Amino acid sequence: MTLTLPKKLDRLELDEDGFMLNPEEWSAEIAEAIAEGEGIELSDQHWAVINFARDDFHNEGEAPTLRRIIQSVGISTKEMYSLFPGGPAKMASKIAGLGKPTGCI
Repeated sequence: MTLTLPKKLDRLELDEDGFMLNPEEWSAEIAEAIAEGEGIELSDQHWAVINFARDDFHNEGEAPTLRRIIQSVGISTKEMYSLFPGGPAKMASKIAGLGKPTGCI
């Protein structure tokens, strides 16, 4: 994976798709670094999705699907694609430090 992280985060373990291997190591600083590496500047809407994804992961044991995010956060599919281009549930999960959501390619 070629994600460029700040020097102090260079020991972060990622899988071949750039997803963190240990979600417990996640922090807001890591989220900012991953988002920056993906060309995304995090807004309050991004954080609402990221925080939901992390909470849902802790409750359900897996990263939330796009449908669950949309229904729970109250954001449209179009907005999700705008916030997290290239696969919104997948990108939101990556930035939230979670594994790839079930059903994502």
